[in-house]
Amino acid sequence: MKQTIKIVLLALTVVFITSCDQPTKKQEKETQITEVKMEETKPNTLTQTEIDDGWQLLFDGKSTDHWRGYNKEGFPEKGWIVENGTLKVLRSGRGEAGGGGDIITKNKYKNFEFSVDWKVSEGGNSGIFYLAQEKVGQPIWKSAPEMQILDNEKHPDARMGKPGTRIAGALYDLVPGDPNNVNPAGEWNSVRVLVYKGMVVHYVNEQQVLEYHLWTDDWNNMVLNSKFKDYEDFLNTAEEGYIGLQDHGDDVWFRNIKIREL
Repeated sequence: MKQTIKIVLLALTVVFITSCDQPTKKQEKETQITEVKMEETKPNTLTQTEIDDGWQLLFDGKSTDHWRGYNKEGFPEKGWIVENGTLKVLRSGRGEAGGGGDIITKNKYKNFEFSVDWKVSEGGNSGIFYLAQEKVGQPIWKSAPEMQILDNEKHPDARMGKPGTRIAGALYDLVPGDPNNVNPAGEWNSVRVLVYKGMVVHYVNEQQVLEYHLWTDDWNNMVLNSKFKDYEDFLNTAEEGYIGLQDHGDDVWFRNIKIREL
């Protein structure tokens, strides 16, 4: 009888130890979620899901191979640097007149989703251009819609123009960004621009902040009642163009720059 009790107790002990060593389904799920989050938060890389969905990196944290200066053959020799895994535009203190100038992608894009993280210095200003045309003697903003980058708290541009049209995330000077959910200067923001057959959507920190439609009567009326009314290339925004990052004379950092064509 004693021998039987010992065997039973030994079996229960083995089962208990084994069960303690084996992760529960909940623990396994939590581990998987943690691994996915770690994969997603590694800067300047693509997850396997993103690769499968057709995303391509436009900046790997080291090389500027996918970029060149606007109306230039190569990347600017001054005003832009690669710093600690970021693409950084350097402060010149002279606004758009200083520094290395705007940069654009080497390729043109038509229907696409563009994604980037940005961080701006205190009082800083910059922008993301898309469907841009490159013309000698003409600045990029005369042909390209712009998603605003700004320190909403310190830069006076946030309170100029029609309400909300010059805050970060807005279609500059035309369509307000709502909600105004941008993080303050010195903190990262994740933004996306979706362009598909004239439909354009801006996202800031995973929230949609605006939608508009190119080449429509609404678009024409909006542009003709704005500061862009005299620029034919802006009114008749091209179906295909470059993506640009603006040098507005302030320190701004970019990372996780990626695109997928639709």
